[in-house]
Amino acid sequence: MTKAELRKQLQEQFEQHLQVNPDAVTVYAAEPEPETKPWKKKPSLLDQAFAQDLAEIEKDLQGKD
Repeated sequence: MTKAELRKQLQEQFEQHLQVNPDAVTVYAAEPEPETKPWKKKPSLLDQAFAQDLAEIEKDLQGKD
């Protein structure tokens, strides 16, 4: 028995079963895909310190002008 013959036989059995018992297969609605939010990196302590240093340097440069 080849795969094609087996598929055909199973399909026929399935259709016969549905004719006898039409409520045998229950179809459910698909689940909605979860809403994706943009990924945001939480700044580390080093990132915060670097940002503070940059702000201080910019402040000093603006004060000199």
